[in-house]
Amino acid sequence: MEQEVQLITYQDCYKEAFKAINVEWIETYFRVEPHDLEQLDAPEHIIEGGGQIFLAKIGDEIVGTSALIHDGDGVYELAKMGVRPHVQGLGLGKKLCQWTIEEAKKRQAKVLYLLSNTKLTPAITMYERLGFVEVPLEERLYERTDIKMVYQG
Repeated sequence: MEQEVQLITYQDCYKEAFKAINVEWIETYFRVEPHDLEQLDAPEHIIEGGGQIFLAKIGDEIVGTSALIHDGDGVYELAKMGVRPHVQGLGLGKKLCQWTIEEAKKRQAKVLYLLSNTKLTPAITMYERLGFVEVPLEERLYERTDIKMVYQG
């Protein structure tokens, strides 16, 4: 019998899992950058700054993450999306993304955006299906970023 996926909010006991999943995902395609480590080493700052971290859990294992990062003035970033390789293909990324979008709506976000890379075709396609559209990329917070998308619903 398949175990049910639980979507939960961050607690300090999940700090290492949050970091490990994101580092694993980033290193699969790119390299971990200083700004990644700022957020991954101190995830509590995301929450203290008005954001939230979401986790997908199967049984006792954290298998996916996403974050809603508050940039101020009603602007939020959907970030730190990652799913462990052995559970990819189960739709966990989509569920985490949808949950993050719903949280942004509850917070009456004026803008919800994400930064990504166009070589991640499955992710870009998922974001488009969920209502994100490409907009000009003004600045590059990460070397790997070559696309910015804004949620249009």
